[in-house]
Amino acid sequence: MTRTVALTDAVALPCGQQLPNRFMKSALSEALADSRNRPTERLERLYARWSDGGYGLVVTGNVQVDGRHLGEPGNVVVEDDSNLDGLKRWAAGFKEGGTPLWMQINHPGRQSNPLARSKPVAPSAIAAKVPGATRPRELTDAEIVDIIERFATTAAVAEAAGFDGVQIHGAHGYLVTQFLSPLVNQRTDRWGGDATRRRQFVLEIVRRIRSNVSPGFAVGIKLNSADFQRGGFTEDESRDVVRALVDEGIDMIEVSGGSYEAPAMMGAVRASTAAREAYFLDYARSVADLAGNVPIAVTGGFRTLAAMAEAVSAGDCDIVGLGRPACTTPDAPSALLEQRTDKLTTGRISLPMSGRIDDLRKLESLLDLQWHTDQMHRMGDAKEPDHNRQWWQTLVSTAVRNGTDTLRPKRG
Repeated sequence: MTRTVALTDAVALPCGQQLPNRFMKSALSEALADSRNRPTERLERLYARWSDGGYGLVVTGNVQVDGRHLGEPGNVVVEDDSNLDGLKRWAAGFKEGGTPLWMQINHPGRQSNPLARSKPVAPSAIAAKVPGATRPRELTDAEIVDIIERFATTAAVAEAAGFDGVQIHGAHGYLVTQFLSPLVNQRTDRWGGDATRRRQFVLEIVRRIRSNVSPGFAVGIKLNSADFQRGGFTEDESRDVVRALVDEGIDMIEVSGGSYEAPAMMGAVRASTAAREAYFLDYARSVADLAGNVPIAVTGGFRTLAAMAEAVSAGDCDIVGLGRPACTTPDAPSALLEQRTDKLTTGRISLPMSGRIDDLRKLESLLDLQWHTDQMHRMGDAKEPDHNRQWWQTLVSTAVRNGTDTLRPKRG
């Protein structure tokens, strides 16, 4: 008889690393770097809160591989080992709790913050269909090769600093996603033209990272199930990418979906999907056989212990990712397992008249992410999360953090 898998069971990764349980703190962009994009004491303090929260894995948010292109102000940038001591303090302070820590590494591509030092770049010169989006410059072949090398360099520095792995950000409309999407990647060279060539960028990133780190260092990816746009990246194409990633020796695949043009990752899903809690569980179930011994993580929507336990025991996913709940309940796994709560709560921004005005509904979703960023900043300041924080307070704090880029929050 096959033994039922429980949330408290360990997870073995292909690289030999073992996660102590099935709970993962998914990546969230903290925006807590200093003016030179280095990790700070506030960032260390935030991760100290998560280090003893009962997670089997914690993934950082949005560490950028190129300081010329930031997702938002406050991103940590790792281009070389010039700030190795600061990265070591970040990793060492967290790992006192014994939980593995992975660094999420990313390039925003055309979603680069408008306040960044360089014009946004992308596979093709096609702007995102969001208000205020800048038309990017098309990358040259040499620049693409350089970006791939930057991912590998960042991963090697992360290992030297004491992180246990990296997660490539291949979701939510960032550069890896842009290469995969036929709507954004309209190249006709070796990096585009058909689905096989569109996925070469991410496969080369995995290969270069693998050649730059030790065999026991984990390499994972956050991957879109689809981008939810007509003519865009589909679930069938995504499954082909999963097959290819498994062949390259990926250690974990976290399933997500959408972009800032079609924000499924912000909870913009059908009511029937939300009622089942996990937004991308159907897709995760469909790639389980393709993944073989590579664990599949699902993030987005999980709130109750019962739903999490059912998803894992049924084999729908191997790991439960928690994002926004980690901002309001930093020790969420412990709170659930110790029966201090049976359901995790998160903040929910509600603006007057938003039920009738589409633009206000979009603003609600954006402010909702920033409300959770506020909670991370409070913990970075050694304060408790404020569950009663008002929408107007978040609007003010967002303007202060992001300057004129108020309405373009980023999630990990």
